[in-house]
Order: sequence, then C-alpha cells, then structure tokens
Amino acid sequence: MKAFPSLKTLAWCSGALLCAALAVRAVAQDGTAKGDAAKAAPQGAVAASASKAALTVGTVRVRSERWARTLAANGSIAAWQEAVIGAESQGLRLVEVRAQVGDRVAKGALLARLQDDTLQADLAVARATLAEAEAALAEAQANAERARQLQPSGALSAQQIQQYATAETTARARVASAKARLEADGVRLAQTRIVAPDAGVVSSRSATLGAVVSPGTELFRLIRQGRLEWRAEVPAADLAALQPGTPAEVVLPGGATLQGKVRTVAPTVEVNTRNGLVYVDLPGHAQARAGTFARGQFRFGETPAATLPQTAVVLRDGFHQVLQVQADHRLRQWKVEVGRRQGDRVEILTKLPEAAEFVAQGGGFLADGDVVRVAPAPAAAAASR
Repeated sequence: MKAFPSLKTLAWCSGALLCAALAVRAVAQDGTAKGDAAKAAPQGAVAASASKAALTVGTVRVRSERWARTLAANGSIAAWQEAVIGAESQGLRLVEVRAQVGDRVAKGALLARLQDDTLQADLAVARATLAEAEAALAEAQANAERARQLQPSGALSAQQIQQYATAETTARARVASAKARLEADGVRLAQTRIVAPDAGVVSSRSATLGAVVSPGTELFRLIRQGRLEWRAEVPAADLAALQPGTPAEVVLPGGATLQGKVRTVAPTVEVNTRNGLVYVDLPGHAQARAGTFARGQFRFGETPAATLPQTAVVLRDGFHQVLQVQADHRLRQWKVEVGRRQGDRVEILTKLPEAAEFVAQGGGFLADGDVVRVAPAPAAAAASR
C-alpha cells in the first residue's frame, strides 16, 4: 500500500521553493542594475571631461605682410685705408712731436719735426757751390765766345779754341751738378718735417721726443679721410646675391645703427671657413671704432610673408609648433618652419589652413587634443558692455 506525504510536508516544500525563486530573482535584478551602472559610468565621465576646458585662450590668425628680404652677417669694423707715416732721413733726432692719437689732421699738416741744423748747413754749402759754379761758367762762356770770334783770323790754334770750348762745357756741367746737390739737400731738409699725406684721423703714434730715427721707422698711422668700413663675413653661397650699392644696416657695440652700402665684394673665399668678405662703406659716427666687432644685415627688397606673433609659436622637442583651435574647441598641433623675424612677429614658412584660429599665447601649457575656452575678441568684449 502506497504512503502519501502529509499536508505538513507538502507545505514545507512549497515554502522552500518559493524562497529559492525569490533569491534567484533578486540576484538577477542586482546583476542588471550593476550592468546598467557600468554602462552609464563611462558616458558620464566622457560628458564630464568634454565639458571641462583646459584654459581660456585668445586666438590670432595668420597675417599676410610684405617684409624686406635680409641676410644677416657678422664682421669687424676697419679703416677704409690706413697710411703708415715714417721717417726718411738717416740718424736724425726727433725734436718736436705735435700730433696725438685721435687728432683729426688736414693734408700736409705738420705731425713731427726732426733736427735740421746739419742739413741747413749742408744746404748753405750747396748754395755757395752753385754760385761758384755759375761764376766759373760765365767766365768759361766768355773765353769760349772770344775764341770762336778769333778763329777766322788764325790768332788761336785749333787746339786752344777746343780747350776753351771744353772748359765751357765743363763749367756748365759743374753748374748742373751744383743745382742737383742743392735740390738733394733741399729734399733732405724737407724730410725733417713729418707731414700728413692725406686728411684723416691719427690712429697710432710711436714717435717719441728725442729718439734718433732710422729711414723707414714708423712714427704714425693715419686713417685716411677718417673713413671706416664694415668687413662682413658672408657664406660663399650668398655672395652672388650681393652687389655694389646693396643697402646694409650695421649695429654698433654701443647700440647705434648705421646705414651703409656695399662698396665691393672680395673676389676670393677663405679656404677654412668658406666665407667671403663684403666691404660696406659706413658714415662717420662717434661709436664707430676700427677693430670692433659688429653685426648687421643686408636688404634685398620686399617679399610676401605670412606671419604670426612670436608668442603663438612654441618650441617643443626641438620643433617649432603652433596650436590651431578647431570648431569643437579642441586643439590641433602643427609643426611649422619659421623664417624671418621682425619686432614681435615671425614668418611662418609652412602652409597653414586659411582663416584658421591659433592660440595667441600660453601654448607651452597646452597639448594636442586639449579642449580650451576661447576668450572673446577685444572688440566683441567692448560691445557686450
């Protein structure tokens, strides 16, 4: 006979099954809630990050301008021509020194004087010798003339007449010799006066009062006409662009700027550096001194230039970069090549999108992909007030 479970047992089993079903449903609902939360979390983070801007920036656009094409160079300032003034007389003592370094002198101005007592005496002797020779010549000429007049009468032999003629020729030669000696003594006397061969500025003085000088001894150096030039060192590849008359701007060590012009370009190039010299005539200036270093540039006329403020260009990892602000306020980084600089602007050689807006300053704190807030333009800000 089959036994059936009691009502109490059936009730207990039904309760257990109901509890198990409720537990499974709770676990399922908990898993669904966690899955929905996991899906919603990234979307919220993205929204939050999209709404958060890195910085507020101002923007600028590329400006088209016309800039002078220039070539920078360095070089030294030197005398256009320097005259070396020395002694020509032998063994004479300096008795007077008038010129000093820095003096501006005229052509023929007395710079120094050598002792001339002995030469004055020699000159006096030469004058007396000339007078004696001229008197002897006058006598010889008279004797020769009488001999020629008596020749037809036969009162004098041919030999005597020839002697009178020879005496006349000899006397004339002695006069010429005395004149030459007088001129030589006059030249030696003039050489005791050391004069300026040209107008200019005394750049060096080695003359010492009381010194006995020898021929060829340097006493002074003179910058002819006070003219200076800039000798710029230019790479051989750029020499062809420079011609006589090309304008040049030279900045002196004291800060003064001189406007000059190319006089000539050297026909040779230095073997080690491959640089050639370009000679630029300079106007006179108190700060310009021979021997000083100076930098400058040559100008070749105007050419188009696309420019940005220097503050908009960032140097990062060895490259020049600009940051474009796109329509969604996200930054795009551009590597650019820069060229000339004038004032606070720099030439951009890389082609950039037209009408694009770029971060005006502060780009060093931003990176590619950052989101920024764009500040209103000054004119718009003023109108809003």
